[in-house]
Amino acid sequence: MHHPCHPSTLLTALALTLSLSACQTKTTPETPSSEPTASAPVQTDTVPPKMIWIEGGTFTMGSPEPDFWDAHPLHPVTVDGFWMDEHEVTNAEFAAFVAATGYRTVAEIAPDPKDFPNIPVESLVAGSAVFTPPARSVSLENPLQWWTYMAGADWRHPQGPKTTINGRPNDPVVQVCYEDAAAYARWAGKRLPTEAEWEYAARAGKDAQPYYWGTELKPGGQWVANIFQGVFPEGNTSEDGYTTLAPVRSFPPNARGLYDMEGNVWEWCEDFYRPDYYAQSPAKNPQGPENSLDPDEPGAVKRVQRGGSFLCSDEYCIRYKAGSRGKGEVKSASNNLGFRCVKDKS
Repeated sequence: MHHPCHPSTLLTALALTLSLSACQTKTTPETPSSEPTASAPVQTDTVPPKMIWIEGGTFTMGSPEPDFWDAHPLHPVTVDGFWMDEHEVTNAEFAAFVAATGYRTVAEIAPDPKDFPNIPVESLVAGSAVFTPPARSVSLENPLQWWTYMAGADWRHPQGPKTTINGRPNDPVVQVCYEDAAAYARWAGKRLPTEAEWEYAARAGKDAQPYYWGTELKPGGQWVANIFQGVFPEGNTSEDGYTTLAPVRSFPPNARGLYDMEGNVWEWCEDFYRPDYYAQSPAKNPQGPENSLDPDEPGAVKRVQRGGSFLCSDEYCIRYKAGSRGKGEVKSASNNLGFRCVKDKS
């Protein structure tokens, strides 16, 4: 099965929970719960920003797995060389952007009543989606049982208003939608990667493997990515050492020196999402379709997401596997969604 590990395909359903959750301040037990603060995280002992040069080349894009029907057909793609962030953009890096520009993320602004005409205006409060594991086993057919639209959840308070990123400068920034990621990239003199660039960099010269790192889920008996272990969604055993986010560079890099190209957080790409695009994709530097179309939510504008997150596993969401695709509505965010940037050769 290929259920979503994040709520980006649940936009309409999550909107219906707004009026029920406007006063909710539930937090997950793992998260630090010092006094809420609007200040930037302490920027000490931070991982330095670094970009890796990705030499251009040709690879086979997509996946042969039947579950990944929107990653068909397999097709050769050539990309020019580019620079790519070594790791996902961190809390410290995003805080520097906000301090320099005064930028407010979408999750920090109350939803526009025009977008939610059936929700009372007083219930339209700033917030975002938070993974909230249930206390017991539930059906995997209803993700609203473990996703909550939480008032006050944003990049500074990723799991709700009583949580904080203080002391966690090297965690990947989350609760950022496409618009937020694109704004950061422009400020940094970079851009978001195309889907082809992202997959080419993640594969690191190794086509036809089930995982970006190789053929075994646990090579040598070791977890090499931050994904979900145990019974989803209520029974995370955290065998890899992390229940939710892992600081960047916590797991081995791929052959190109890139960290967390699988698991940890989903990463925004520049391309619009369409399940039929691969059949007509150009062979050189594809930029994605001219518009988006998701048959599940035809009225939503969506962009591609790649890499999976800490909620992915072979039991539930398998879209951290090589060649698979994710998708997200451009104004939606969650606590397992971040990004990294790329830059053209100057």
